[in-house]
Amino acid sequence: MSDSLDRWFAEEVLVHEESLMKFLRRSWPNATELDDIRQETYIRVYEAAAKVLPQATKAFLFTTARHLMIDRVRRQRVVSIEAVGGLGELDDLNVLIDEPSSERKASAREELRRLAEALDGLPSRCRDILWLRRVEDLPQKEVARKLGLTEKTVERALARGVELLARSVLSRSEGGTSQIERELEHGKRQND
Repeated sequence: MSDSLDRWFAEEVLVHEESLMKFLRRSWPNATELDDIRQETYIRVYEAAAKVLPQATKAFLFTTARHLMIDRVRRQRVVSIEAVGGLGELDDLNVLIDEPSSERKASAREELRRLAEALDGLPSRCRDILWLRRVEDLPQKEVARKLGLTEKTVERALARGVELLARSVLSRSEGGTSQIERELEHGKRQND
């Protein structure tokens, strides 16, 4: 299904990139975040389409972008604890701070281990780009310059890396590995 989904994505979604970027430029005040919003929109659309293809692709794409921007605005409106006051004032608020259980800590360590294994299994280019964009939080243009690639190549490799990473982590958590590991190995050989 991956090839047909990739083809669908290229033919039905990427053809609207110019319109999407115009919409984002009109709608979002911070121009430095536009590439990130576009990329996250593509990821959400791709992941949703992996389950069920939308009937009205362009409408779905723009609705996804709008919801993503709404989510970002909501997150920006959350007031941090530091803005309210120092840690000493938490006692005055009678706020209970829950310590994670040992089971939850073990589960989190296991998830982190699976993520690290999946990241290590990515093709080197995808891994490097994913690391620079998502962990070091470098802008797409800077990643492209640093690695000597075009921004389009960075964008495609990032999308592919995120897809492979998500599928690998999901597959490992469900106990299956064969198909994902074959794809990762095949992709790694091609990109190394």
